[in-house]
Amino acid sequence: MFSQIPTNIITGFLGVGKTTAIQYLLANKPENERWAVLVNEFGEVGIDAGLMNNESEVPGVFIKEVPGGCMCCTAGVPMQIALNQLIRQARPDRLLIEPTGLGHPKEVIATLQQPEYSGVLELFCTITLVDVRKLSDNRYTSHETFNQQLQVADLVVAHKTDLYTANAIPELENYLSDHSISTQIKSCSNGQLELSWLDLPSGFKLPINAEVSVSHFHDHPLESEVFPESGFLRKDNRGEGYYSSGWVFSPEFEFNYAELEPLLMGIEAERLKAVLITDEGIFAFNLADSVLKVQALDEVMDSRIEVIGQEPQHWSFLESKLLEISIRL
Repeated sequence: MFSQIPTNIITGFLGVGKTTAIQYLLANKPENERWAVLVNEFGEVGIDAGLMNNESEVPGVFIKEVPGGCMCCTAGVPMQIALNQLIRQARPDRLLIEPTGLGHPKEVIATLQQPEYSGVLELFCTITLVDVRKLSDNRYTSHETFNQQLQVADLVVAHKTDLYTANAIPELENYLSDHSISTQIKSCSNGQLELSWLDLPSGFKLPINAEVSVSHFHDHPLESEVFPESGFLRKDNRGEGYYSSGWVFSPEFEFNYAELEPLLMGIEAERLKAVLITDEGIFAFNLADSVLKVQALDEVMDSRIEVIGQEPQHWSFLESKLLEISIRL
């Protein structure tokens, strides 16, 4: 056993499949170990932790969420509060941290390297997932966060390799070389990270008193959902050139599945995630690269949907359409 808690950061840009990868790790963890996951989302409506809890019925898994991108604020206060609670409650044998796809991982590393965590946490391999197909898209390669995620990586994992052409990995090698990034490259599909990668050492150290970039996200305490008379809440966020809109509907709402699926397919956004109660059951929806994936779930506390993109006017009609295709029981 380790005297300190082995800690891994699993990072990568929007839509690269971080949640899928963590779900796979949790499903394949050693049976006798307790693992904890701290999840951060850019949007104000937390969805990922609910998906992981639904997907992972593995005993000894503890998941805590910090919505609103505030894990990556320079002060890091929301992250520290959630992290301290998680360590105290879970007493984990391993800790996984998933920053938002728009968060600066250097700020997370800076928090973990603070003196209060010395002797408590030991930072092992930081894994950055990348969809190599995005290297031809200037919206990604010109984004500071996309490149910072590669710079801090102890291991770069080319994800979704089942969708690549034969020259994809050489393209990634050239991109890293052009940006003076020398790190190991592995590849996989469907989130199938190897557990042995987690125990690779961490080589990225921030200099003492180093300045890190500020992620301008909302920084506020988490509050329990109190629904107004309408029965739903809307929460918006913006930062790093992206916008998010999220809705939480009370469990009284039931959505018409036959109309819901084509509605979500037609949304123009970088990412869409949802867990929704429908007349055909409870489902998770995940839209990335114009592909909508649907997964049946066992139970949820309420219905939630989050959209992230650079042009929020493309989903301005979404709230009215969701109300139109739902009934309130």
